[in-house]
Amino acid sequence: DVQLQASGGGLVQAGGSLRLSCAASGFTFGDYSIGWFRQVPGKQREGISHMAKSDGSIWYADSVKGRFTISTDNGKNTVYLQMNSLKPEDTAVYYCAASKFSWGGSLPALYDYWGQGTLVTVSS
Repeated sequence: DVQLQASGGGLVQAGGSLRLSCAASGFTFGDYSIGWFRQVPGKQREGISHMAKSDGSIWYADSVKGRFTISTDNGKNTVYLQMNSLKPEDTAVYYCAASKFSWGGSLPALYDYWGQGTLVTVSS
C-alpha cells in the first residue's frame, strides 16, 4: 500500500523557518520524481519544487527560489522541504507527491501519489 505522510506545518512569524517532511511507505523515493506543491483556498495547486529521479536535478518556482530547499534522506525514505525567510504569501496547505515520470514537473497531473497536506500559516 503506497502512502505519503506529510508533516511539519504550523504557525510561524514572517521571516521565520519551517521544515516539512514527507515520509513514504510502500515504495522507494529513489524510484520516483518528487514534488512539493501548495494550495490556497480558491486557487489552483501550485508546484513549487521538484527533484527528478533521472538525474536528481532540482527545480524551484521563482516565488520560492533562494528561500526553500528540497532534500532527501534515502535511509529514512523521507523528503524534506526547508523553508526559510517565510512570507505571509507562503501561507497555504503544502503537499508532497511522487511521480513515475523521469523528470518530475510542476503540473499536478504528472504525479501518481499524494500526501495528505500540511498547513503552513505565516503571520505578518
